Amino acid sequence: MVGHKIDYVKGRVALDVEWNSKDQTYDRDLYAFRMFHECGIISVAVLITRSEKMNSVFDKLPLLNKDGNIEKKSDGTPKLCKQKYGASTTWMGKLLYRLNAGRHGGCPVLVFGIKPDIITDWLPKEKE
Repeated sequence: MVGHKIDYVKGRVALDVEWNSKDQTYDRDLYAFRMFHECGIISVAVLITRSEKMNSVFDKLPLLNKDGNIEKKSDGTPKLCKQKYGASTTWMGKLLYRLNAGRHGGCPVLVFGIKPDIITDWLPKEKE
């Protein structure tokens, strides 16, 4: 029996969103997809995460507190989101090598890596 609850299941499609978890979370997700697929519960899985290209956004994006105000360092300058996103958090590069290693078994997995060019409401699009 699988102990991980997948974020969303509709019909025979499972969907999980991993944005800023420890990268070992991918192992848990892929194992759950594999087991549910092998048991005939799902036919396909979808995983949404972030592209490494989002780092350019996090380098500029201020960190907000629970009230929606910008968090400040002791010198009064804004803290940036990049301090929350590190090499060991979930992003496409950490997922792809797990998929290439076959950790999802025979379960088809559709993966979306969110990129900065889809952000339209706060920053001008940057050329890459």
